[in-house]
Amino acid sequence: MSEHKQIGGSRYLYAPFDAANARIEANERVMEERWAALTFRLQGIETSLMRLEKRLWIAVFGVVSVILAQGVNHLLNLNISG
Repeated sequence: MSEHKQIGGSRYLYAPFDAANARIEANERVMEERWAALTFRLQGIETSLMRLEKRLWIAVFGVVSVILAQGVNHLLNLNISG
């Protein structure tokens, strides 16, 4: 005779509650949210790194172009002077 007669009140007073399973499910939901936040942050960092890389390449090409322009200018001045 393990039946409970529900006289009144909440059904949660008589229903069994698996605390360990509920705790595991809660931890899984928390970990999913943390993983989503981590993924979002990593995507932002990756985007920032791509922008930085583009800027660095533009700076490198700028420096190389200035050096080449100075070399061409020097060669032209040699031809005019000579």
